[in-house]
Amino acid sequence: MKRFVIVVDMQRDFISVEGALPVAGAEALVAPMKAWLADLRSEDVAGVLFTADTHLPAIYAASTEAEQFPPHCERGTPGWENVLDPDAIDPAIPVYRLEKGVFDMWAEPELTVAAVATGEKVTRDAFFAELKARGVTEMTVIGVAADYCVRWAIEGLLARGFAVEVPARLTRGIARPIEQVIADDFADLPVRLEAAA
Repeated sequence: MKRFVIVVDMQRDFISVEGALPVAGAEALVAPMKAWLADLRSEDVAGVLFTADTHLPAIYAASTEAEQFPPHCERGTPGWENVLDPDAIDPAIPVYRLEKGVFDMWAEPELTVAAVATGEKVTRDAFFAELKARGVTEMTVIGVAADYCVRWAIEGLLARGFAVEVPARLTRGIARPIEQVIADDFADLPVRLEAAA
């Protein structure tokens, strides 16, 4: 059975130490994540979705997120850009993008998932329902931050009936590492931590 991969918010503002909101240790994710993505094979993986934290200054300033974090990932800025190259993934594996304005990729209604190759869009909920209908039940989630956007991605996947695997070496958290997030928030749920190699 094929799995599906979600790469959460690997954007310059979170990854670079010069970014607007760097996650400690995130730069160390880039090389192993590039190698991991390049090793994916179409016989095992149904697709890869890159999420992108996406803010507009006027909207962000009035948001609850702005009470916790400085402005970051403003659309069109260098900090908004993905540090990974989707073209490095096996071309036989479909690659998608989802832009979100809050931590939780499931919270905003009517977000769309866009195919990177064609630009074709489908609503997020229809996209994941179609994956389920095709028999995809396993998700692998990687990226930042383990205790914010990664955590919300996992919660939403579980709510939709998917099992989740998280490679510990391909995530970083702000206040809590992924091991603690899983122990605290997802004990006894179908979330498997792949230990560091």
